[in-house]
Amino acid sequence: MSIKLSIVSTDPLSVDADVAVIGVPEGASTKEGILADLERALGPVVAKAVKREDFTGKKDQTLDLHTNDAIKASRVLLIGLGKATLADADVRLLASKGARFALGAKAESLAIVLPEGTSGSGAVRAAAEGVVLGSYRFNAFQTGDRLPKVQLSRATLVARSKVAKADRDAMALGQKIGESVCIARDLINTPPNELYPEMLARAAQDVAKANNLKVTVFDKAALTKRGMHLFVAVAQGSARDPRMVHMTYTPAKPTKKKIVFVGKGLTFDSGGLCIKPAPGMEEMKGDMGGAANVIALMAAVAAVKPSVEVHGIIGCAENMPDGAAYRPGDIFKSLDGKTVEIINTDAEGRLVLADCLAYARSLKPDLILDNATLTGACVVALGTTVSGYYSNRDELADAFRRAAKTAGEATWHMPLVEELREGLKSDWADLKHTADRWGGSITAALFLREFVGDVPWIHVDIAGPSMANKAYGIYPKGGTGHGVLTFLQLIDQLASS
Repeated sequence: MSIKLSIVSTDPLSVDADVAVIGVPEGASTKEGILADLERALGPVVAKAVKREDFTGKKDQTLDLHTNDAIKASRVLLIGLGKATLADADVRLLASKGARFALGAKAESLAIVLPEGTSGSGAVRAAAEGVVLGSYRFNAFQTGDRLPKVQLSRATLVARSKVAKADRDAMALGQKIGESVCIARDLINTPPNELYPEMLARAAQDVAKANNLKVTVFDKAALTKRGMHLFVAVAQGSARDPRMVHMTYTPAKPTKKKIVFVGKGLTFDSGGLCIKPAPGMEEMKGDMGGAANVIALMAAVAAVKPSVEVHGIIGCAENMPDGAAYRPGDIFKSLDGKTVEIINTDAEGRLVLADCLAYARSLKPDLILDNATLTGACVVALGTTVSGYYSNRDELADAFRRAAKTAGEATWHMPLVEELREGLKSDWADLKHTADRWGGSITAALFLREFVGDVPWIHVDIAGPSMANKAYGIYPKGGTGHGVLTFLQLIDQLASS
């Protein structure tokens, strides 16, 4: 159920809501500002709670106050904002935390007070995104008593200045963007018996139809005919045939700029003949996080309507270990002609991506960006909340860093260490697809680079943050959609350059 959003300009303590969320800058006291207003409205209980919890507005501090019907809101959640100047990403985070708190409080209505010092459509859009992202739940497969008894159905953004049409438009756009990110979350969380390659492709088609995007789906026969033998090989062991999806957004006015996003869509990765250990294998339903991000991004692009042409390419396959499965020692020819020796069938994602990248290159884009839950090595290097990214252009890496910072998503620039390229040399083919264990995320990126030619390219390894084992920031437990907001910001940067 879509949450109903509205925006008003009024006294923050006069809004009728089950929960009101208010950001408090560091250094606040009950003698001035919002804490003083609350003290006057609720009495000495505020000062006692502030003293007891040592609440001073430090970043990420929270204070939950029950109002006992002294004001219209039943509860007030104060969230510390710290000392730094607030960016739109901070507003999104505040709204997301507030919405998640409201879910836990079994609230039906929520008010988010836009912090002092933030104004304009950017902050409004970010707050709307945050409400949607923070209120996300996935309960498509729960029944009976497992279903939530109460839904957060209404949220009000409280502005400190007069509300204009631009603010209402920004709120509506923010809601659409938040809902787009949630498409990725839903897809990642869907079990693999329900979401196999054909169904992932169908989900992309549904998104394209709903957003007036062009879409083409290639089946196994079409992939084979094109010469995408690496891609097809990965799917050989599965009863489910592979699919490749090509989604296209074309702006209203002709443009010379073209960006292609590529996503790895392994709807389940058993490891193939090099089978994974059983503990944790259930999480491999999320090995299509990159594809989910691309589908979600295309929905967001349709809402934002940038002045650049955007393509989304997703490779959908299932990696299983039956008698037809590809083997270590096999050699296959890729779409761009290079032959590849298979070393480890559990390194399947880069094979699918290699052919998808070669296909993307044929579109003659200004930029190719791929994202994938590609390597455990990246998680070892950066942890579970940070994506690593690589680029064959320093200026592109700088642009991506700025986009991620603006979006508020954690990423880190990783090096393409040329010395490690030696590990991809094969005695029997043009390339091996894996090298030594050490620097595994880097050698995976180096392998992918072989298939982009001279096209400007960014590779994002989202293996850590694509799924979360607990809620944090703007992300829920399970599928996160980490990266979509950064990609959208990057498009905006490139469109305006």
